[in-house]
Amino acid sequence: MKLLKLIANLGYGSRKEVTQMFREGRVTDADGEVLYADDKVEHARIRLDGEPLDPPPGLVLMMHKPVGYTCSTKDAGRIVYDLLPSRWRARSPALSTVGRLDRDTSGLLLWTDDGALLHRIISPRAAVVKVYEATLAHDLRGDEAASFASGTLVLEAETTPLAPAKLEALGPRRARLSISEGRYHQVRRMFAAVGNHVDALHRSAIGGLVLDHLPAGEWRALGADDVATVFAAPGAK
Repeated sequence: MKLLKLIANLGYGSRKEVTQMFREGRVTDADGEVLYADDKVEHARIRLDGEPLDPPPGLVLMMHKPVGYTCSTKDAGRIVYDLLPSRWRARSPALSTVGRLDRDTSGLLLWTDDGALLHRIISPRAAVVKVYEATLAHDLRGDEAASFASGTLVLEAETTPLAPAKLEALGPRRARLSISEGRYHQVRRMFAAVGNHVDALHRSAIGGLVLDHLPAGEWRALGADDVATVFAAPGAK
């Protein structure tokens, strides 16, 4: 791909604006040599105003989504795109969240501009397990794990039972829930179905990929090995 198209597709500006960057000598290689719009140079060696370019297409990110942000591009309030460099909204192909977390849920959120990978992760056939930590309004009764694991629980306004899910009690009002589906507000509705209410919800893992110590609001790019862990069982080494 020629440099002009590459840099424009990374969201740095329109083709006209990027053409002007070349005219001003702002695009160089790692040694400071001026580059031209039709040059072909290894991505890692390209500099714009002396800085390396953003990652190329095929980007996969993990983010620690804070409470209060919406997984949307047009919400009137704070959105998760506000946590990324502003030019990344103009990337082509587009950078999208892999599924969503609601405004009041924190935790691990994946992003990618790889449409095939995105659909592979969210496909019901993949059955990628998502792990959530829930703080509840009322004490656990003790029968929730059996109910969630039964494969017979039906959510309000639905007719299809949920796939079996694993519940681990972490305290009287704290639980870890592992699910392989992605229905609308599923975890909150599951606890509502057994007479409880979720006060706080945090996603700690997707497959074998764990959020670990990434601070709220921060993100990092993932390598191929990281992406492979998404399709591994939680806790897998």
